[in-house]
Amino acid sequence: MEAHKDTLLSEEPLENSIERRSERIIDIKGVKHHTTDSWRACSYILVTECFEELAYYGIQFNLVTFLKTVLHENNVTAARNYTNWQGTCYIAPLVGAIIADSYLGRYLTTVVFFTVYLVGMAAMSISASFPTCAGPDCLQDGSFKSFVFFLGLYMMAIGAGGIKPCVSSFGADQFDDSIPAERLKKDSFFNWFFFAIYIGSFVSGTAVVWVQDHYGWVVGLGIPTLFIAFAIASFMLGSSSYRFQKPLESPIVRVFQVLVAATRKWAVRVPRDDSLLHEAPENSSMVDVHKLQHTPELRFLDKAAVISSDDEIADPWRLCTVTQVEELKVVVGMLPIWATGIVYFSVLAQFSSTFLEQGRTMNKQVGAFAIPPASLASFDAVSVIFWVPVYDRVLVPAARRLTGRERGLSELQRFGAGLLLSVLVMAAAALVETRRLALARGEGLSSMSILWQVPQYFLVGASVVFACVGQTEFFYNEAPPSMRSLCSALALLTVALGSYLSSLVVTAVAWLTTRGGEAGWIPDDLNEGHLDRFFWLLAAMSALNLAVFVCCARRYSRKNV
Repeated sequence: MEAHKDTLLSEEPLENSIERRSERIIDIKGVKHHTTDSWRACSYILVTECFEELAYYGIQFNLVTFLKTVLHENNVTAARNYTNWQGTCYIAPLVGAIIADSYLGRYLTTVVFFTVYLVGMAAMSISASFPTCAGPDCLQDGSFKSFVFFLGLYMMAIGAGGIKPCVSSFGADQFDDSIPAERLKKDSFFNWFFFAIYIGSFVSGTAVVWVQDHYGWVVGLGIPTLFIAFAIASFMLGSSSYRFQKPLESPIVRVFQVLVAATRKWAVRVPRDDSLLHEAPENSSMVDVHKLQHTPELRFLDKAAVISSDDEIADPWRLCTVTQVEELKVVVGMLPIWATGIVYFSVLAQFSSTFLEQGRTMNKQVGAFAIPPASLASFDAVSVIFWVPVYDRVLVPAARRLTGRERGLSELQRFGAGLLLSVLVMAAAALVETRRLALARGEGLSSMSILWQVPQYFLVGASVVFACVGQTEFFYNEAPPSMRSLCSALALLTVALGSYLSSLVVTAVAWLTTRGGEAGWIPDDLNEGHLDRFFWLLAAMSALNLAVFVCCARRYSRKNV
């Protein structure tokens, strides 16, 4: 009994010590982590994200129309400007992530970039009120109206990109991973985060676009600007409820310190006893909240943690901690899975390109209504809105009973399910196109209804719920605390790289299939081509990507805290 009593007495101060250290590192202000109502805090973040996406998609969906009808740009110029803008939106997250992880933290970084976002949206709205010259001889890029609009457009891109890796990570920060119930709430949060995104997408793709087409651009751009103001107000209202994570050292600097230190010690032997490698002491002010255990992979990097002299302990460019080395190993280990995301998004890029071209060749009349091909994209949002609650409330409990795991499916299993669904997306599109071509080439039957595209759009939404949410969860949960925003930005970068890969594949297919004077698979008149073969090619590419992902996922070792 006395021994048991001594144990209890010795454990209590240790718990208090750990809690005090955690609070010093993590909670800068606001409610402490064990009393915070995480869902109350996240409700503000979800509303913020919904308003932000209402504004973002309110610009994205009709940007080409504005460039052509208001700024009088031709098709090539408008397409180039749209691509450049969207590329900026998905490269800017790297800047926002580095600032958040290194200097300001996710909360302040979000506030700063939201301010840039709002100023950019206001500039775009003001530019719409400037007089527009009529006629084909109007100046395009040289006019003051164009200058103000593009200034606002790229300020918006920088603002939107800067907050993208921060808002989702900041929402996940509200949950305490050390409590099982909180971990489950965090998994659910990622589902509802994407639900909020697609609510914004659906409303913008229907109501906001309709207002822009019927009431003009002053009102049409003013409404998204108002949504950004609402987003900022919602985010700020929750300030007293948030947990705030203190930014650690620059993740980029930490990575280069390991590489430089390991290179300097290329001739040093790594000891067999891992305990001899350098780690920060418990009472150090720079100690990491979560120390990572040593792993045997990438042994060369372990040289950075080998103590060769006492003089180098104070020089982080000559001696790094085991945790610092393991952080780099974690990031390197995630790269193969990250690469499969690029191929996935190159397949999903057909959603806004070849799927629309396919729809334009189909019978768009449904009763008394003519359905624009672009409006079918709303079925993607409807699918996400349908699948998120089904997954969260039905599939997860069922998978939990089958697997015995608290989260049902792991992040990688969920990502893999989304990749499998992407194969079905392209197979469905190929089957529809095969049938459409058969009808169009003189079988004497009526043209195919555009509603036959609905299944492939619905499968896109289901794929997003599994793959995109799984990818976001994976990069947040596996990323070291000092690199969470940066890893979220890397996940977003796969969207931009996937678009570039899609363009490369389309260019290669067009070049290969038009040699010898052939019409090719994707000619201007799709009835003379073989878009179905292109879709089957993408289905095969997606299946190969799934196989690579399965191999990478089996070899992947989760970080060990």
